[in-house]
Amino acid sequence: MWSVFKIDQKKINLLKEDFKKFLGDDVIFYNPKIILQNYKNNKLFSKEYSLLGDYIFCYHSKFISESTINIIKFSRGLKYFLPGSLSCQNEIKNFIKNCKKSEDKNGNLTTNFFQYNLNTMYKFKSGPLTEKLFKIIEIQKNKIKILLGSYKTTINKNDFLFYPV
Repeated sequence: MWSVFKIDQKKINLLKEDFKKFLGDDVIFYNPKIILQNYKNNKLFSKEYSLLGDYIFCYHSKFISESTINIIKFSRGLKYFLPGSLSCQNEIKNFIKNCKKSEDKNGNLTTNFFQYNLNTMYKFKSGPLTEKLFKIIEIQKNKIKILLGSYKTTINKNDFLFYPV
């Protein structure tokens, strides 16, 4: 059963050790990550971010029993256990499946994970156009026609990361 935990990012290794000590080696952790790239002083900087912030998915067959949750509730690095994971198993599985489908070879999410809408303002978060605003005019399979100020251009949607404003 999948469960959702709020964790202390600095103590993630302690949390994994405690879980493996209490539950065994068959514990599965999943934390979708994305890499953001920024240009600063003509240098490209890359930083990895967790898509869910301080939350992480964890799978173990014993999570169905409340006694197991009570045992691991006070593990090092665990801030909070989200109740209600039992009733949301289908949604959690679908979300994880969509994330894994959109991962690259390094395990980071690609831009295929996000959905884009026509005539909506977006802001670049990576690439040479970082922090610039644009509007999507047309969406094709791998390319997007955008309006950047008064210029129309086509970009490859896998090359840039952007989000709605």
